[in-house]
Amino acid sequence: MQNIDKPTVKNRGIYLLPNLFTTAGLFSGFYAVIASMNGQFESAAIAVFVAMLCDGLDGRVARLTNTQSEFGAEYDSMADMVSFGMAPALIAYNWALSDLGKIGWLAAFVYCAGAALRLARFNTQVGVADKRWFQGLASPAAAAVIAGTVWLGNQYHIEADSVSYLFAVVTICTGLLMVSNFRYHSFKEVDWRGKVNFIVILLVVGVFVVISVEPALILCLGFYLYALSGPVITIRSVRKLKVSHVVGDDEDEHEMESALIPSERPVKSQAEKGQADKLVKDD
Repeated sequence: MQNIDKPTVKNRGIYLLPNLFTTAGLFSGFYAVIASMNGQFESAAIAVFVAMLCDGLDGRVARLTNTQSEFGAEYDSMADMVSFGMAPALIAYNWALSDLGKIGWLAAFVYCAGAALRLARFNTQVGVADKRWFQGLASPAAAAVIAGTVWLGNQYHIEADSVSYLFAVVTICTGLLMVSNFRYHSFKEVDWRGKVNFIVILLVVGVFVVISVEPALILCLGFYLYALSGPVITIRSVRKLKVSHVVGDDEDEHEMESALIPSERPVKSQAEKGQADKLVKDD
């Protein structure tokens, strides 16, 4: 006789659809490394942008289809480390930094370490940090800065030796921006499932047309502007710039929030929202 009181073990599977996008991003990052080792730098840079696209889709697909899981989150983090940490660092090293000796590989390591620390900090802040902002430059955007520079230089036949020291500075600064406290727009407040005006669709089509004309130049310029927007936003949104606004731990988070102008403070409740509105009117 079957024991009906015995609890059944639930079959723990893996959601296929979102993890397919994560795997595609991981494959693109791995391919970027192989392509850079073979001197195919344009293909390597494009592969990083493909990985960015896959990384942007896997999380949204998981939320839209209600297939989020702890496995998916961990898998996505590991894939991001390959696609946006190791791959850009090796592309940068193989393209222009290898001739600089120790300076070259140390610059690439600073970037790689910055990406690892950025991903680790992001994982610890999920559900806690203000969703409107990123703390530090996001690793996909940092990877786009490196890949876009290599793509642009390769397309315009710029000799890597002539810009090796400048590119080393860019690589190091990009790695440091990832571990900084500069605030970057996350664009997570955009309602992708909501209805929009027909003009918005025309603007989106126009953006794709503009990018397709000179993809290397437009993408590189766009992500450079985004990387520079963090320091500008942070400096403009605080009353007095302190070291904790640039780099440091999150222990003084309340002190950092109090230094923001009222309109830039995160609103955590309806009561705080009303109080913030009152402060804005008083100012």
